[in-house]
Amino acid sequence: MLTLDFSTVAELHTNRLTLRRADATDIQQLYRLRADEQIMKYIPRPPATSLDEIAEFLRLTDEKIAANEMINWMITVKGDPTMIGTIGFYHIKPEHYRAEIGYMLLPEFQGKGYITEAIAAVVHYGFEAMGLHSIEALVDPENIASCAVLEKCGFVKEAYFKENEFYNGKFLDTVVYSKLNKGS
Repeated sequence: MLTLDFSTVAELHTNRLTLRRADATDIQQLYRLRADEQIMKYIPRPPATSLDEIAEFLRLTDEKIAANEMINWMITVKGDPTMIGTIGFYHIKPEHYRAEIGYMLLPEFQGKGYITEAIAAVVHYGFEAMGLHSIEALVDPENIASCAVLEKCGFVKEAYFKENEFYNGKFLDTVVYSKLNKGS
């Protein structure tokens, strides 16, 4: 089984991005991200309604990171510490060497290849530093852009679950993508 230690969140770098740990300066941008109804359209949870809610979200995230239950990064453009999105591993299953990746990006930064670049860095970290065997992504099948990005990053569609989640009075479908660590 994996032994995880997220006591220090590694800063990751790509050609254009820096992925870093969240801090209090991110509250306003995180609120913009999580309150945006278009971004939250494909995520089965309500949009954020206050900065206090985001501060609590960050506090809970820090607790989960300290407990080695998840790890996440703020996506920033190199040279500018302003958060443009988030990416991380959620629902880590150390006994199965598997984790779920999730990500969100502010609208004005979408379509520029930033998420593809961030996914590549986080997948590399998951396979090389964490020792994961597989990484999964759970996606709303109507989120065509996210499905395309995952396929571009080498993820393969594993499953399509019909009406497996109930949110906001509706049953929702889920597509599961995954990528295997070919080096393990």
